[in-house]
Amino acid sequence: QVQLVESGGGLVQAGESLRLSCAVSGRAFSSYAMAWFRQAPGKEREFVAAITNWSGASTHYADSVKGRFTISRDNAKNTAYLQMNSLKPEDTAVYYCNSPTEVLPWGQGTQVTVSS
Repeated sequence: QVQLVESGGGLVQAGESLRLSCAVSGRAFSSYAMAWFRQAPGKEREFVAAITNWSGASTHYADSVKGRFTISRDNAKNTAYLQMNSLKPEDTAVYYCNSPTEVLPWGQGTQVTVSS
């Protein structure tokens, strides 16, 4: 069974950067398109970014993070990444990875807190 393990979150100040990682167990990682989602306190989980499967030639971003966040993948490491630059307090949330259609079991997420 596929398992997702997110890491790399933390407490940073506005304007700083973080790099999140999503380790995916199983040998079919390269065949999955991957995405990042986030859930802020009291809010619904929302889409952040997605990358296509195999070479990851195409990416897509929520308007709120476009130009600041970059999604990537390393198929040799079974890992997806989210580089987050110019962080804002409104980026504070628990960040999760999954397929864009959310068909994989959810991991525990990683907390990102951005102070002003």
